[in-house]
Formats: sequence, structure tokens, C-alpha cells
Amino acid sequence: MKILKDIIYKAGIVEISGSTAINIIDVTFDSRSVKEGSLFIAVKGLQSDGHNFIEQVIASGAVAVVCEKLPDILHDSVVYIRVNDSSLALAQIAANYHGNPSEKLKLIGITGTNGKTTTATLLFSLFRKLGYSCGLLSTVKNMINEQIIPATHTTPDPLKLNALLSAMVDEECEYCFMEVSSHSVVQNRVSGLNFAAGVFTNITHDHLDYHKTFDAYLKAKKGFFDMLPSGSFALVNSDDRNSKVMLQNTKASKYSYGLHSMCDYRCKLLENEFTGMLLNLDGQELHCRLVGSFNAYNITAVYAVARLLGKPKMEVLTELSNLEPVEGRFDYVSSQKNIIGVVDYAHTPDALQNVLNTINDVRSGKGRIITIVGCGGDRDASKRPVMAKIAAELSDRIILTSDNPRSEDPGEIISQMEKGIPASDSGKSLSIVDRKEAIKTAVALAQPGDIILLAGKGHEKYQEIKGKRTPFDDKQILSELLKSVVK
Repeated sequence: MKILKDIIYKAGIVEISGSTAINIIDVTFDSRSVKEGSLFIAVKGLQSDGHNFIEQVIASGAVAVVCEKLPDILHDSVVYIRVNDSSLALAQIAANYHGNPSEKLKLIGITGTNGKTTTATLLFSLFRKLGYSCGLLSTVKNMINEQIIPATHTTPDPLKLNALLSAMVDEECEYCFMEVSSHSVVQNRVSGLNFAAGVFTNITHDHLDYHKTFDAYLKAKKGFFDMLPSGSFALVNSDDRNSKVMLQNTKASKYSYGLHSMCDYRCKLLENEFTGMLLNLDGQELHCRLVGSFNAYNITAVYAVARLLGKPKMEVLTELSNLEPVEGRFDYVSSQKNIIGVVDYAHTPDALQNVLNTINDVRSGKGRIITIVGCGGDRDASKRPVMAKIAAELSDRIILTSDNPRSEDPGEIISQMEKGIPASDSGKSLSIVDRKEAIKTAVALAQPGDIILLAGKGHEKYQEIKGKRTPFDDKQILSELLKSVVK
């Protein structure tokens, strides 16, 4: 229970009707969860407007309402708080309600098109190995030390986010490593938080179904760095041509990392094999278990963050060499018949190209690359032919299939992908709507020495079709099928 006046400061208040010296049982922006004593925040969402449910939540017991426009009828028993922006107010009130937990630990946010999950997860694993109590907020899972909390969004809503941070503080976590999505910046989900650092990995074609233009997507990523406070630091990938844009208006101290350009933390990829990489990182040789130049960037970012947070160089390098690959990110399995399977979350053109380039770099002999790939429904359709074109150009055989078609017709998604395949490559392409059948076909086509890339879903344990999620685990299915190979 909280006093209303104690949780609404810095919320952009325009006017108040009623007394704020009342008890609040909980805070919610979901009209369905309102109970006696709730504070309801009316937020304009993509699907509905919370302002349309004000009378309903009052009938359910709400004693206070935060809104951008006061309703025509005001009840004497209800406190009304008009604000400039309900989503901003929600973020600040959520932080206040939970005691501003982000001020009680060091919160490090990682943003970018690719590499967020790997970088955040590796940072969490590194700091656990270094002996620290810490938390993780990621696409794959949330963690408080060794406790796993299922993740539903890359970045949770402000109430869930601050509740998780508060739980981390209760467990005496010193650090939290958090993915920051572009959606969360635009929707003010990360407003009201105190970040100790921000990391920019890269930016490429993605989420244009939501942001509409690349400039809007870029602006969303930049918005995260604009909100970093003085006393924090911003670390950017200097090899990405948009890295300087991120730093234009930030108050944070500025640092860079990279593999090719001049930067503060430099890495050179010396050897690249399926068993791992040999790097020269900040002047020291390091062997790590991750594979691919994209992971060389991720490892370098992790190293730079650790050093900027004051951790000893050799101790950090030693523990980096022991880190395991992240689930669903260049996650590979092999059969007794020397067929290698790689499961990867690559669901953007750039990510798919990175993974296929890496496979081409590390493969030996005359083994072929067989790529199984699809594109998600209700998402940016413009990348569908682009991804098929990349798969065709960098693979020996490709099978176009379903990813998470969601509300769309999977056959139509595949048809859009097929338009990107050059006529010269059409002979090596198959289209199979059923994802499991597509995987079976790839395994049946594979010969000893071949490599099967299963792209798009990575860590996900479900497939979403017509609004229903059914169990589906790419790695498990591919592993079982590879074990049955009798060639």
C-alpha cells in the first residue's frame, strides 16, 4: 500500500481533482485487473485507448485515475490526475511505486538490431563468473542470479520491469543487464529508469512494420542514448556508420569498440572455426567458444563494458574464454554421420547474412549449406524477398517455410519470399509450408559434410499460427532428426 501523493511526483501533472492523501493498493493500466483501491492509468495503446474504460474501472473499485483528458463526469469519490503524456506518467509512477529500484543497482541497457540478447546474456554470465549478484532482462529469459523468470517481451511494460528490478534489489543484485528494444523507447517503457550505461551494437533493416521508416527506427534507437544521464557511459560500435548519430545529444561519457575502425576497444579476429574463435582483444590473445565475426563484436562489447565498470583486464579475459554460446544463437548440433546443424534466431536480412557468411568462412571440404528459412507474419513484409535472396546467394540449397505466420497465410508469406530468389537460383529452392516437414526434407537431402542452417526462431519453444501457440523447438526437432540419419 502506498500514499497516492508519494508515487505521482515527476509524472508530468497538469491538474488534480481531489485529494492525493489516499491509500493506493496497486497500480495498473489494464482495466481488467482493476480492484478496490487501484490507481488506473489510462494509456492510449495500439489496440485500444484506456480513456474509454474509465467509467468501467471506477465501477470495479479504482479510487484514482491518471489520464490525458478528464472525463465529462467526475465522481466525488475518485481522484483525477491529468497529465501531459499517460505513457510517460505510467513509467514514472511505476518506478516511484517500486521505490525507484534502478537507482539502487547499476542498470546497463543494450540496444541495436542484432546482438542485444547475446551481449546482455554474456554480460550476465561474465559478471556471475566474476562473483557478482546480478539480473538479466532479455528476449530469451529474465534472471535474478540463478532464478529463471520467463520472458514475454524483449522489454517488459514499466510495471513488470520495475517489479523485476525491485526483486533484483531485494536479492542484493549489483548489476542488471537489459535489452532495450526500439519499441520500448518509443512507448516510454524505459522512461523513469536510471541507466548507468548504454550499449549500441548496430542498426539494420528491421521493425519497419512498426516504425514505418528507417529514419524513425534510427531515431528510436537514438532516443535511448538521449535519455542517458550525465555520470553514465555510452558505448557504440564504431564500425556501424550510424554509431555517431547515437552520440549526438547524449550526456553520457562516450566510448567505442570495433574490429576495423579507430576505437577505444579494438578486436581482431585471428581464427574462426566451429569450435570457436581466436581473437586479439585489447592487445591480448583470447580463445572463446563463440563463432563468427558478429560474435567477435559481441565479445568486444562485453569486454569493453566490464572494463568501463572497473573490472580487472586479465580476470575479465580469463572468464570470457569460458563463456558458453547463448541458446538459439549459432547453436549447433552434429550427427554421427558428420552432418552439422546450426540453429539461429536470424530473422533480419543482416543477421541471416552474418550467419551464412560465418558458415561459409568456417566450413571445410566440399560440404554444402542447406538453409531452412521463413519470415514472421504481421511483421515487416519488405524484408521477405530480401532474406530469400540472401539465403539463395549464400547457400547451396534453400527451403522456404513457415516461421511464426501469426494471423497471415503462411503460403502467401512464402510467395512473397520467392519473389526475391534470382532466376538463376530457382532450381536449388524448395517451398514447404509445414516447418517440421521442411526440416525433415533438409535432413533427408543432407550428405556427410553438409551443414543445415535452421534460421529464424532460435530459442523459441513455440510456433504461432492463427493466434494459437503450439509447442515447437527447432533445436530439439533438428537434433532428433539428425540422430536418426542412417546414411
